[in-house]
Amino acid sequence: MSQRSQRLDAQIRQELMELLQREMKDPRLGFATITQVETARDLGTARVWVSVLGSEEEREQTMRALTTAAPWLRRKLAERLEIRTVPQLVLRRDTSIETGDRVLRLLRQIEDDERPLDGTDEKANANGEPE
Repeated sequence: MSQRSQRLDAQIRQELMELLQREMKDPRLGFATITQVETARDLGTARVWVSVLGSEEEREQTMRALTTAAPWLRRKLAERLEIRTVPQLVLRRDTSIETGDRVLRLLRQIEDDERPLDGTDEKANANGEPE
């Protein structure tokens, strides 16, 4: 990926986040974060990964609202960016944060299950004394 492409991706991500936070007034829009943007080499399309917090129904509503607003978002990007053609926005739900959170919860659960119930420390030396 070229440096120009990386800068454009970062700029699109920043502008989209600002649009979501300050200008988009759709009540279906929940707590959404643009996590990553990847533009195609020909700049015809930009894949936009969106992380959404909330219940499954809220996530679906937010993604529907964003998909519906994609043409509006593209027009706003055209006003803000200094490029000849603004790429089509292809929105994708990013589940990496949800997956990471689930893994952390499972690790905490495993850690809690491994603690002895009598309150003693598991680590002891060969003589049975705590280290």
